[in-house]
Amino acid sequence: MQLSAHQKRYLRGIAHSLDPVVMVGQKGLTPAVLKEFDGALTHHELVKVKLSDADRDDRAETIEALTEASSAELVQTIGRIACFFRRNPKQPKIELPKKPKARTSAGRSPPVRTSPGQKPVRK
Repeated sequence: MQLSAHQKRYLRGIAHSLDPVVMVGQKGLTPAVLKEFDGALTHHELVKVKLSDADRDDRAETIEALTEASSAELVQTIGRIACFFRRNPKQPKIELPKKPKARTSAGRSPPVRTSPGQKPVRK
């Protein structure tokens, strides 16, 4: 399932208040960590992971391995924290927005047409 930019923005807003559920230590991705990560995704759908890798390239490899092993979507990374999403097919908890509302070029709703002599009223 590919997430749109609008859906990722929505999930980032939800993830802001979450604490990391899974922590990848110095030993890296062990089978126990992968099993815990899979269980957390099944239960919560949206999971923050704290990575202990000091090198940016090592963190990127770990994130890629987590994504491939769990078939989850990467929502965002900030420093040593990564956020992943995978929908639970049996009991979905998070309802993703479908499409953003259409906006005009100025970012405002179009003006309301009125008869002559009346002031336009925006809703």
